[in-house]
Amino acid sequence: MASFKPTKVLAYPKLGERVTEETLYWKNYKAPVQIKEFGAVTKIEFSPQPPYNYVVTASTRIQVYGAHSQEPLRSYSRFRDTAYGGSFRGDGKLLVAGSEEGLVRLFDIGGRVALRQFTGHSKAVHVTSFLSDGYRVLSGSDDLSCRVWDVASGSERSSYTEHTDYVRAATASKLNPDVFVTGSYDHTVKVCDVRVGGSVMTLQHGHPVECVLLYPSEALLVSTGGRYVKVWDLLKGGQQLVSLKNHHKTVTCACLSTADNRLLTGSLDRHVKVYNSSYKVVHSFDYAASILSLALAPDDEMVAVGMANGVLSIRHRKHSEDKQVVAVRRRRGPAYRVFIKGKNYSPKQDDFQVNKLAKQHLQKHDLQLKRFQVSNALDAALETWRRSTKPEITVAVMVELNRRGTLRNALAGRDEQSLIKLLNFLLKYVTDSRFSNVLLMVADLIVDLYQQVVPQSPVVERLLQRLMELLGREAELQQEMMQVLGILDTLFASLSTRKKASAPAGPPAIQGAHLHAV
Repeated sequence: MASFKPTKVLAYPKLGERVTEETLYWKNYKAPVQIKEFGAVTKIEFSPQPPYNYVVTASTRIQVYGAHSQEPLRSYSRFRDTAYGGSFRGDGKLLVAGSEEGLVRLFDIGGRVALRQFTGHSKAVHVTSFLSDGYRVLSGSDDLSCRVWDVASGSERSSYTEHTDYVRAATASKLNPDVFVTGSYDHTVKVCDVRVGGSVMTLQHGHPVECVLLYPSEALLVSTGGRYVKVWDLLKGGQQLVSLKNHHKTVTCACLSTADNRLLTGSLDRHVKVYNSSYKVVHSFDYAASILSLALAPDDEMVAVGMANGVLSIRHRKHSEDKQVVAVRRRRGPAYRVFIKGKNYSPKQDDFQVNKLAKQHLQKHDLQLKRFQVSNALDAALETWRRSTKPEITVAVMVELNRRGTLRNALAGRDEQSLIKLLNFLLKYVTDSRFSNVLLMVADLIVDLYQQVVPQSPVVERLLQRLMELLGREAELQQEMMQVLGILDTLFASLSTRKKASAPAGPPAIQGAHLHAV
């Protein structure tokens, strides 16, 4: 007796989805590895030097992780209150962080005790960074000030108090050690110069600024805040290039990829979006909680995301070597336990090997189909759709029932509740071009089976009326589209006729005269 074959569910393309090299590039990541931190993960930053460890700021701890480690390589926990903004120096040997206490601490990557402690802020320090010379530290605080500190002496070099609200974003120029950018909850972004002693450019973001980011050329500046991501051209005096509104909630973080400087943004709406050079969204990563921090490793080897629920999510890039290892594992022969009864006996070339059939695990709708319970199989498929919102399985079961010639039997004899589920499914997907052929046939069978008893249920009657109105509107749209296509065909035909009529007649005449002369 032939074994039962599970229902084949076709993979339908998503409507409007275009598969490009870029989408394939960003889909080429493994399943995320999740690490539980002690609190909300507010900052992640990768070391600029190999082996590209990354520092994670969460709760009262700052922890350094290796590229493939799930336990911290180093932990700095001597903070009395919440720590903020852990950042590496350019050589990866020093680490700086702020805190709720208003202190800025400097750590050696190989030690545990702070090398320096900068005091001067009166409120929480949320952002810290090294200036590109490596000898000065920048800090931004809730006391509305930004300060520059000297690493060697631990003294304050300069202070800036131009913001009128909390300073929650800052980044230092890598090309000029005297230039840095700050963002504040006063809705402004300021480009500052230490030599001038203040800001040289002010940009109006329009919302509380959560993150600022400079492109490698430093001609472009990105600011995020509210639902907006804005890109500014600094070479044109801070002219706004684009204003993006692809997130549904506050955009909290942003970073750049090393592959063509693609822009990535994270938001409280639990999505990370990837923009191409034209600032179109080419990919999106979904997460379980609101995103507070985001970082990308050099060469895009890792995507690190910190969430409000204290989970650190790490995605590693897939490589051809990984795929080869998986293929080798799949081709591996029987394990040693198969031959344990035969001691050290190994099979010879002429031996017959009897394989034990693997137990077949069937889905609920396939179990019902195997038992020829066609009505129950359709009910199970509808229940699967309600749980997973994937119509492909339900449509695949309908196709299989139609192939067996039992679709009419599966639809017949239904009570009011099960009929309502079917009609709701049809209302949602009957106009979907991927499923319309099958679902129109199902709708026709339902009307044929239940037209005599429809008046007995006001709910079913109302749903059927909505279905007929929906199909009527769809038919009108199709008719209008055919008319538009006819008009376009006429226009194209007339244009081609005009081109032929207006073609110059000179060359053939000249050619004929030339031949005649010859």
